[in-house]
Amino acid sequence: MKDTSPDKPSRKTFDTRLQRMIDRIRSDIWSGVYGPGDFLPAEKSLTEQFELSNKSVRKGLESLVAEGLIVKIDRVGSRVTDHVPGGATITLGYTHSIERDIALSALLDDFQSLHPYVRVKTLEIKSVSSYIATATEYMDNGLVDVFTLNNQDFQNIVDSGERLRLDRLPPDPGLYRFAQAAFECEGELHARPLVFSPIILAYNRAHFRESGVPEPDGSWTWEDAVRHAAQLTKPGIRHGLYFYLLSDNRWPAFLLQSGERFRPEPDGRLRLAGSRLLDSVRLCRSLIANRDIFPNYLSENSDDVNELFMQGKVSMIMTNYMTINDFKNTDLDYDISPLPYLYEPRSLMNVIGAAVSAKSRHPEAARQLADYFASPRAQKLIRERTLSLPAHKETAELPGYGEDGMNRPSRYSLFREIMASYRLHRELGLTTSSFSAFRQLLKKYCSGLIDEEELCRQASALPFPSDPSALSGSPSTGGR
Repeated sequence: MKDTSPDKPSRKTFDTRLQRMIDRIRSDIWSGVYGPGDFLPAEKSLTEQFELSNKSVRKGLESLVAEGLIVKIDRVGSRVTDHVPGGATITLGYTHSIERDIALSALLDDFQSLHPYVRVKTLEIKSVSSYIATATEYMDNGLVDVFTLNNQDFQNIVDSGERLRLDRLPPDPGLYRFAQAAFECEGELHARPLVFSPIILAYNRAHFRESGVPEPDGSWTWEDAVRHAAQLTKPGIRHGLYFYLLSDNRWPAFLLQSGERFRPEPDGRLRLAGSRLLDSVRLCRSLIANRDIFPNYLSENSDDVNELFMQGKVSMIMTNYMTINDFKNTDLDYDISPLPYLYEPRSLMNVIGAAVSAKSRHPEAARQLADYFASPRAQKLIRERTLSLPAHKETAELPGYGEDGMNRPSRYSLFREIMASYRLHRELGLTTSSFSAFRQLLKKYCSGLIDEEELCRQASALPFPSDPSALSGSPSTGGR
């Protein structure tokens, strides 16, 4: 007599379980859970996981063998083939801060769900000298298909004559134009912008209330900032102002506020003496030398600045929307304001993007990943998981800030009001080599190793391109 007990699985149930096993393993292979050369779990483990018989598991594995996804090795197990047919494995190179900046792990998980046939491996690009030199070497050796970079990295690539190593990408009308311009050269786009930020001022609101100091706004000059920083300072407890001067996303902001750019005279030499640029350099030195407001602390990078800010040791810091991600899970009582200005209210802008290697062995898959990062779906995920500013205009300007549980400053939408002040590093008129050389001069001058006369003398010998158009792209026109 046929057993029709409801407790006994039917043939249809077995077939469903078998197909589920096949689909799961296939998906795990495509998504990279099991990479080329990896062994699948033992047959016994699969029978328990999917509630199947040994015979059914073997049948399912034979199906995957027929698809060319695995090979069966007697008395060893089932191994993923070295070249999965129809799929692609690409490598994403990235900087150490990219997880904080764009929630990379969440983005890659989402990308894999959309593109199960593309496996993405990640590789942190570490270099003690030049990130771009290392990234270029990796591209040449086929180790990287896509990599993250900022606008300064792109300038370095262009100045080094390496632009053609990057794939050309079509423009995306949904992205901020000024963000795309950061990765354009001679009318061609070479990277997808993902997030951007102007340099801003972050401040401890509790300190301001306690000291009776009005909160900063867009009218503040650096003179105002110094005066109020002195009121905020409590000797031995906290200082009013701090920033990491040597960051390439800090000191150029002062020079941009001069309203001038480095231009050689007809004799090819720079005249720094008597310029607003020199006034900006003097301002840098006066700020960090002012012991009434600025701590004598030897920070190694901007992470140290954030740590002091969270500890309440400093009241105001120069920062950007990417670095305030360090505060998103804290109860820090802070807000943001436009950067104080010297001659003109300008703010240095930093843009992070994704570039595709022109030598990628899987160019279509690599472009899929770069395009995904800049897509509305991914940009919405960045907005939901971070305080960074999405490069996708509609996503960045969606209403509803503060509903995500993160410690988002009340003036978060400030970035929209100051777009006309945005300026890129390249608008200083310096090539990558002259930019680095001037930074070294700034270090010597601010530490007292050279005086102003020597600063001007050495600056006059900075290398400049014979043709100003050799600088990458064209000047930014703010946020239009």
